[in-house]
Order: sequence, then structure tokens, then C-alpha cells
Amino acid sequence: MSLISIDQRRSSSADSCRPSVISPLRLPSWFKITTRTGPDYLEIKHTMDRLKLHTICEEARCPNRWECWNARTATFLILGGICTRRCHYCSVETGRPGLVDQDEPSRVARAIQSLDLRHAVITSVNRDELLDGGAGVFAETIRQARRLSPTCTIEVLIPDFEGNEAALITVCAEKPEILNHNIETVHRLFPSIRPQGKYKRSIELLQRAKELGMTTKSGLILGMGETLDEAREVMRDLRAVKCDSLTIGQYLQPTRAHLPVARFYDPSEFALLKEEGLGMGFTHVESGPLVRSSYHAERQVISGKNAPISVLTAHNVAQ
Repeated sequence: MSLISIDQRRSSSADSCRPSVISPLRLPSWFKITTRTGPDYLEIKHTMDRLKLHTICEEARCPNRWECWNARTATFLILGGICTRRCHYCSVETGRPGLVDQDEPSRVARAIQSLDLRHAVITSVNRDELLDGGAGVFAETIRQARRLSPTCTIEVLIPDFEGNEAALITVCAEKPEILNHNIETVHRLFPSIRPQGKYKRSIELLQRAKELGMTTKSGLILGMGETLDEAREVMRDLRAVKCDSLTIGQYLQPTRAHLPVARFYDPSEFALLKEEGLGMGFTHVESGPLVRSSYHAERQVISGKNAPISVLTAHNVAQ
């Protein structure tokens, strides 16, 4: 086990040739991560490699990968590893995706079964070249997972499907326990940071998902040039469409080619936003420098159901 600051980290294997987090601002002292590849971490790694699956944990260089994988939680990335959009904060590769892998839903389901997961998070790259944006693959992945692991709860983190309501209905019809769509940034910065997305479209997607009976969730990244008041405005907009859960985390510049960090927020500011978010009516708020969209995702299922606190991951590993 070792304790290193994120700016010193160099990922292993496939990530070894890519730069770590780069920023002209010095990382604050609270950015420390424990890197430990225990048996649970290795089992997830080997399972993903064996079944030729992607994880957003690796593709987005998530700083929580060691913690989450050692607690037997991971987020499946479907529809390949190449995104049709170029958001200026995201390290997922942009380009022209290949053909849709029709066997991928089955392999994801087998991984969930093999790892004996109690809660699975499934996300994707944007596939704007597909008529349904990949919604059919999301739906089939949920169906296959439910067939092999009927007691596993499922969270989907979906793109905006370019406002295609039929695509959203296709996913919601499979009744995932949580429907997540990340807003990511504030209204003012949306055009420059997410040029192929639209703030209003994302809010409307979450509104429609709630109307379709979903428990909804979104995520906000701080440190890209917004103000705290603008972040609060996003939170109010999300609550106006009855969004249930919220994650708030600190932006970290993945490479020199990406947007630089404008500001590092203090942990006390994240704590304040969590308190304010709960006061606004969110059933669950994860807020902290290292929080990412799927961080402690199983706890949000619990909050939505008002169930007793327990960890819904394989082997009941404490987090």
C-alpha cells in the first residue's frame, strides 16, 4: 500500500503512457489517495480484461478506482471506448466509434453475475451517430443483467440522446433503480465546456425521466470557472424538476490538452453545499473533492428507498 498525491500518480498498464493530472495550480494537501491492489481489485481487473469490457473508472482516470474496486464496485462503460463528443474536461477518447458490439450486453451481465454484484452502474460514451444514441444497447444490457442477476439493483448514467424522447423511454421502460444524467457544469459555462450539449436539454431530460417514474440523479463538477452562487443555481434547477440525488466533486485536469483548473474548493465548501442540497430536498448528496458520479452509488439506492444503512456491494465490503 502507498499513499501518494494525485499529481504524482502514474497509472499502470494501458495508462502508463498517458500523463497524470496536470495543473498550474498546486494540488491542496487533502488530495491524497491510497493505491492498493488487493484481491477484490484484481478480481475486477481480471474479469473486465477477460470479458473485454471497458470501465469509466479507467477511461476517465478516476482517482477513486482503488477504493471502489477494492470494495468490489465498478462502473461499466458500454458502447465502446470512443466518444463522438469532445467535452473539454473529459479524458475519454474522442473520434469515430466502431460498430456496436452486439454481444456486449451479455458480457456485462456475465461480469455482474461473476462478481456477485448487489448494485451495478452502467454508463456509456456518447454515440450521436446512432439513431437512438445507444438507448437500445442500454435497455438490452439491463435486460441481460436482470436475467442473470435478478436481485442486483441497476443504475444507468445516460447521455442526453440529443433530446430523443423515444430513446429515453426505451431506457426507462426497463425500470432501472436509478436514472442518472450528469449536468456537469453551470449554465453560463455549458456552451464553452460542453459545446455539443445543451443545459436546458439536460434539465428537460431529467424532468421527463421523473415523469416516467424514475428515481433521478445528476452530478456537478466544480473548479472549471463557475461561482458558488452559480453552482447553487444549478442545484435549484435540478430540484425544480424533482431530481432526487446529487454528486458534487472537484475538477482535475487530466492532461495538458484539457481545460485547466480554475480553482480548488476547500472541503468545507463541499460540506456546505451538501448541507444546502439536503435542505433543498435532495434525498442524497455526495459532496467532496474526490467525489465522482458513481462514488458510493449504492448508498443512493438506499437513500431513495429510505432503507436501513448497509452496503449493497458484493461481499458486503465496508466503505
